[in-house]
Amino acid sequence: MSAQTLLLEIGTEELPPKSLKQLSRAFCQEILAGLIEAELISTAQSEGAICYASPRRLAISVPEVQNSQPDQHIERRGPAVAAAFDQNGEATAAALGFAKSCGVEVGELEKMQTDKGEWLVHRHEQNGKSIAELIAGIVDRSVKRLPIPKRMRWGSTEAEFVRPVQWLLALHGSDQLPLQLLNKSAGNNTRGHRFHGSDSIPIQHADDYAKTLLDKGYVVADFAQRQRMISDQIEQLAKSVGGCIEPDQALLDEVTGLVEYPAAIIGNFDVDFLQVPQECLISSMRDHQKYFHLKNKNGELMPNFITVSNIQSRDSERVIKGNERVLQARLADARFFWETDQKISLEDRADSLANVLFHTRLGSIADKSERLAALAVILAEQIGADADIAARAASLSKADLVSDMVNEFDELQGIMGHYYADRDGENPLVGESIEQQYWPRFAGDHLPRSKEAQALALADKLDSLVGIYAAGEIPTGDRDPYGLRRAALGILRILIENKHALNFRELIANTAQVYAGQQQFEVDAQTQADIGDFITGRLTAYYRNQNIATTIINAVMACEPDNPVDFENRVKAVDQFSRMAEADDLVAANKRISNILKKQDNAISTEVNPDLLVEAAEQSLNTAIDAIAKSCCALFETGDYNQGLQQLAALRSPVDEFFEHVMVMSDDPEQQRNRLALLNKVRQLFLQVADVSLLQS
Repeated sequence: MSAQTLLLEIGTEELPPKSLKQLSRAFCQEILAGLIEAELISTAQSEGAICYASPRRLAISVPEVQNSQPDQHIERRGPAVAAAFDQNGEATAAALGFAKSCGVEVGELEKMQTDKGEWLVHRHEQNGKSIAELIAGIVDRSVKRLPIPKRMRWGSTEAEFVRPVQWLLALHGSDQLPLQLLNKSAGNNTRGHRFHGSDSIPIQHADDYAKTLLDKGYVVADFAQRQRMISDQIEQLAKSVGGCIEPDQALLDEVTGLVEYPAAIIGNFDVDFLQVPQECLISSMRDHQKYFHLKNKNGELMPNFITVSNIQSRDSERVIKGNERVLQARLADARFFWETDQKISLEDRADSLANVLFHTRLGSIADKSERLAALAVILAEQIGADADIAARAASLSKADLVSDMVNEFDELQGIMGHYYADRDGENPLVGESIEQQYWPRFAGDHLPRSKEAQALALADKLDSLVGIYAAGEIPTGDRDPYGLRRAALGILRILIENKHALNFRELIANTAQVYAGQQQFEVDAQTQADIGDFITGRLTAYYRNQNIATTIINAVMACEPDNPVDFENRVKAVDQFSRMAEADDLVAANKRISNILKKQDNAISTEVNPDLLVEAAEQSLNTAIDAIAKSCCALFETGDYNQGLQQLAALRSPVDEFFEHVMVMSDDPEQQRNRLALLNKVRQLFLQVADVSLLQS
């Protein structure tokens, strides 16, 4: 078998730039998985693969791919010899049927002796399939598994892909592979840059792909390499005017997905536009034009922008001027909206929210604002915030949704409300709360700073989560159009990281009461319980993202704490306990105790009769428990689980001694019940924190 580089490329119309990176990664993972499954490469070899992705192609290069699978020794067991032949030694129907299914005569079958008897067996060598035979199935299966939300059809064919496919390339070394896919036949030709390159570029050998595309096609096929080029270019241009680029990975990924041969250029805009809030200007540049904005060393926005062109223009000044004209119009719109919006107060705008639907079953945005005000007051009182400020912020929180600026730049919701509240002379905390009600917007984002903002953010997320979930819009799989998972995680982060020790099931009940009081929209007890379980699921994900072991999370989860701060304290304490020298023995003992108690038909008490303790080991264990139980329980009641578990670690030796010298299931029923009660006493102490028996993997 000869091993050579495998090259696969799917050429398309321009792919979605925002999802190109993810699409490329998924394509490569699926191809590699298929090659490993077919035994054409090893898992270690897959690490040498190179993924390529540009606006018009997805490709992968895999080194040292075998020409064919290894031959396989096939052994197939048939019926028992006793059932395969009759008393006269003639083959029975079972033997004849087995031989026929193997494509041989009965006489060609072998016999195999096992500890369960003698069996007929058919052994043969099966030649491995060639890569030419396997490649179509591998690629077809990979393409079908790609995470494409909505596939396109083109022409009159049934072929479906993220964008219309224009060409296929499949090479093993210099050999073309027979591949029919998506209504195209693979060859050894690729295509270059849409403007600078050629429509047909032959690739003589798989190893020549990237260099040939760059030299003859003006295409930097490697996504990571292209991104590094863009980063270097924009940083140099920013330095040339004394500015710097703020880190923005999402924009960098999107721009990298838009160009095949990047050429960054810098332009300017009128300094008068800097009188408009910088978020409006940045949104115009970033979200609408895919431009990078610049800031000076003081963090102030500069009247410059950088765009990345997909062509090497002979007259770059004309390209710059064209981009400046387009941006000028965008910024002029932003300034117009800013000036127009200032003519109406937020309070007056709030009156228009009655005409804006929130959800068909949950009323208008005005109804939501009313609920938020009621919830914000409840939450403010619970976390020590100013209830009047929280209620005022809640009543104005959605008013900017009907402003011209947010209507044009919806990503500025909350931000513009902050500006307009300050302009109207509202308490500064009102404006801050309006902006921060949406925080955290994504994983790792900032949390609301003030307690008033935290109260409003919690109210907003609870209202959406409880109402939309109860309305039947439950997230399934990857589908979560209302962002309920994000809302649940936001609630947990605000509570945990600000140490607000609130019970989230009580918060759900309070929200349900507000809905019932306003709209007679009932969230029944079962639905409330389901929403609580949904939040619990996010709690698990929250700690997994912090690399907390699943066994630790499950151990705490077994105690069903509904206070996220309490859950946090337990998780950290159990994590520390699991690292102690005594932990393994105590975990094993708890597992053993749990198994013993599960087998009992009747409930086991924790009341121990000292008079029935006859063995020294059980007397010592009972004494040790009594010596630390009171102080441990006091620590647990205050939430100091860490110190409490450290004290419980002292039980290791007496517990070990007990199991070594005491027969739990004594022939004396009273003595047996007493010893079970003693073990349950140990277990219940640990269960005040977590079910540590689950720490045993």
